[in-house]
Amino acid sequence: MKRFIELLGIQLDTTPHKEKFISAIGGFIGIFLILQITHHFVGAQGAALIVASMGASAVLLFAVPHGPLSQPWPLVGGHVISACIGVSCRLLIPDMFVAGAVAVGVSIGAMYYLRCIHPPGGASALAAVVSGPEVHALGFMFVITPVLFNALVILCAAILVNYPFDWRRYPTALAEVYRPKQTEKEKHGQLGRIPRKDLEYALKSMRSFADISEEELEKIYETATEHGRATSLSSEDIKLGHYYLHGKNDDTGVIRRIIDASEDNKDMIIYKVITGPDRKKTESTTRAAFARWAKHEVVFENNEWKIKPD
Repeated sequence: MKRFIELLGIQLDTTPHKEKFISAIGGFIGIFLILQITHHFVGAQGAALIVASMGASAVLLFAVPHGPLSQPWPLVGGHVISACIGVSCRLLIPDMFVAGAVAVGVSIGAMYYLRCIHPPGGASALAAVVSGPEVHALGFMFVITPVLFNALVILCAAILVNYPFDWRRYPTALAEVYRPKQTEKEKHGQLGRIPRKDLEYALKSMRSFADISEEELEKIYETATEHGRATSLSSEDIKLGHYYLHGKNDDTGVIRRIIDASEDNKDMIIYKVITGPDRKKTESTTRAAFARWAKHEVVFENNEWKIKPD
């Protein structure tokens, strides 16, 4: 079942209900405005495919406002450049099916090289080819009205709808995202923030487009690091005779007991593995290293291991 879920691409949902509600309201406002504008320029029949592409943009701008695909340049550039390519293909290629396929393919390549990948842009390119006579009559004016005009309207709507909420302000540069405070060691480059060049290398090593920016990846890493420090033990917490757990409190977790301390070096301790693959094995290490390994102190009560409350 787990493998089946992975194949379906079902992801962990950590989004609060409030975020989902804001996204839905924003999508309603953006598309309501787009419908009015598009109907005015190309009529009801010609508006269908054009509005469909903006509906996809609304999902990105209001549900994923901090995603790289949702930012202003991908939004405006993706739609406008793809619309230009679509109109050109319609005028130069007589066969509608070939023209539509070429328009979408060339638009994808152009968006890649111009750093404005925006999936709904492909729909704008296709709409320029397969829409009715109302759209065809516009020629290259289709790029300005309604495509560029629509993109600017939904851009403004995204800025206004997201602005009251400081954590989701749009574009990303306006958002106030929590950043953990750096320790003295981190400030001197020993721990914490990853150099930008290393983040870029990690993203490039994926060999495909990753829908996450270096800034977002850095924020995720910093927050996770801060949470890890907050939930780890310190050297002072490591005491002789006590038991400590690494991992989950189940059959997969490893428990060690501190059985002795070095007489020559008080920072060195000796521990015995109580559970896990190396059970009964005895090793030595420093208190600091052991504290980094340990996540919880545990006690054995009623024939089971329990995490000791703080």
